[in-house]
Amino acid sequence: MGDPSVEISEERCDAAQLLKSKAMQAVAENNLEEAIDYLTEAILLYPSSAILYAARARVFVKMRKGSAAIRDADTALKINPNSATGYKSRGMAWSLMAQWEAAASDLRLASKLDYDEEIYSILTKAESNVRRIEEHRNKYERLRKEKEARRIQREKHHQSEKSRDPQVEDPNSLAVLRDGEVISTHSSDELEKKLKAAQNLSRVVVLYFTATWCGPCRTMGPVYTSLAEKYPKVVFLKADIDELNDIAHRLNVSGVPTFFLVKDGKEVDKVVGVTRIGLETMIKRHTGQL
Repeated sequence: MGDPSVEISEERCDAAQLLKSKAMQAVAENNLEEAIDYLTEAILLYPSSAILYAARARVFVKMRKGSAAIRDADTALKINPNSATGYKSRGMAWSLMAQWEAAASDLRLASKLDYDEEIYSILTKAESNVRRIEEHRNKYERLRKEKEARRIQREKHHQSEKSRDPQVEDPNSLAVLRDGEVISTHSSDELEKKLKAAQNLSRVVVLYFTATWCGPCRTMGPVYTSLAEKYPKVVFLKADIDELNDIAHRLNVSGVPTFFLVKDGKEVDKVVGVTRIGLETMIKRHTGQL
C-alpha cells in the first residue's frame, strides 16, 4: 500500500507516472496481473496519489477482486474525497459482491462528479436491485405487523378467558410443570407448551439457555437448581442453545449462559453470564419480593 510518510520528489513522481502508463497499456492488452504489478510499483514510489489507488482499484474490478478494489478505492477517497474514479471503482466492486445499496450510493456520487455511460449502466442495475430489496423489506414489515396484531388479539382473548375465574388453576397446566424443579426442554414445541402452561397459571418463568460445551454454564447449573428450590412458584426452564437454535436466534441469544424472564408470555428481562446475585435480583424484582 505504500508508506504515506515518504517524501515525494519529482523523480519519484515521473517514475510513477511512467509505470502508470505501462499499466494502462497492459490493461489494454488484457494483461491484468502485469498491470497490477506496474501500479503497485507506482504506488510504492508515490503513495499519496489518489489517482494511482483508484486506477489499481479499477483493475481489481476487472479481475473481479471486489475486496481488493474496495480497499484501494477507500484509500483513494481518503486522499481525495472528490475522486470520481474512487467512487466509481468502489461502486462497481460493491456490485460484484451484490451489495446493491452500497453500490448505488457510490455510483450516484460518481455520476454527480463525472458522469459516463458505464456508471449509468451499472447504476441502473444497482437501483433496480435496491428497489427489489426495499419491496421485500416492506413486505416483511407488513407481515410482521400483521403477525404482531394477531398475537396481541390472542393475548387479549386469553386474558379475557383467564379473568373469568382467576382463582382456579388449570389442572392440565399444573400437570405440565413441576414446582421447585428445573425443567429441561428439548424442542420448540415442548418449550412453547411449558411457556403456555406457565402463562395459564400466571407464573413467572425463567428461561436458561445453556450448552454442553460451556464452562461457565457448569458453574451456574447448581445455582439455577438451588434457585428453583427456593422459588417453587417460579417456573425454571432450561434449553440447550444447540437444540433450540431457532428460539435462541429469535431471542437474539449471543452467548451462554443467558437467562430470560418471561411474564404473561413476554420476555421482560434478561441476565447474561455467571451472576447468582444478578439472576436472583431479577427474579425478586418481577415476583414483588424486592
